[in-house]
Amino acid sequence: MSKSFLALVLLETPATPDMVALSEAIRARHPELPMEIEGGSAGSARQGSPLIRCGDELIAVMAMPAPAPADPGLWSRASTIWPQAEAVAARHRGHLIISVLGQNQRPLPRARLTTAVIGALIATMPQCCAVVWNGKVARSADLWRDLSSRSFASFPDYPSSLWIDILPFRSETGIGAVTMGLSAFAEREIQFETHKLPLGTLLKKVDGLSVYLVEHGAVVKDGDTFGGDARERFSVRHKNSDRFGGLPVFFCSDGSA
Repeated sequence: MSKSFLALVLLETPATPDMVALSEAIRARHPELPMEIEGGSAGSARQGSPLIRCGDELIAVMAMPAPAPADPGLWSRASTIWPQAEAVAARHRGHLIISVLGQNQRPLPRARLTTAVIGALIATMPQCCAVVWNGKVARSADLWRDLSSRSFASFPDYPSSLWIDILPFRSETGIGAVTMGLSAFAEREIQFETHKLPLGTLLKKVDGLSVYLVEHGAVVKDGDTFGGDARERFSVRHKNSDRFGGLPVFFCSDGSA
């Protein structure tokens, strides 16, 4: 499965990135990543080329002198862990669009590369105030600058919290959590409901399964179980969520749902 991600970097004021400065920042932050400015010379990049090449991939960085499309639900979700999210979204005045071109890689390598480029952009542009990942997850620019340094970390230390939201909720039998953004890696989200686990443990279970699916793709089959040991097993069913508008999910439970 191949997948392109579309990321928006929100700007407090409209600005055009300096592609030479961006390429230098990528080299400094990720020296293991082969990269060059597409189009030849540094001078041509300064004149407005929107492309850079990292390894075998082309990345487009396009400046838009207007706010990103409004999405109140996105910013409401983001505000649960980032209280300033809605205010930042309301005051931004420009944005950048970042995407890896082509269809040659699995989702994880593309996510890594896109994340590395975004982190370098934020490091070179003080106007950056937020990032919207694939229309699903919004985070602060400061968090992106810090966590994107782990773009090429080994499993399980990916900066997956930049790519996937984990949202708790109350269920009829206890508590639950649902992901937002995992389907780009594994075709479905996770919906986990329990009457046995405390919230912190539940969130860790969902995070661990999310990272596993980011690494391996949609390998968990309908009817599989997972858990830390033979005494702690949770069932997984493929279904369309009754709670979240028919969203395709890996429905997980400890026998309570």
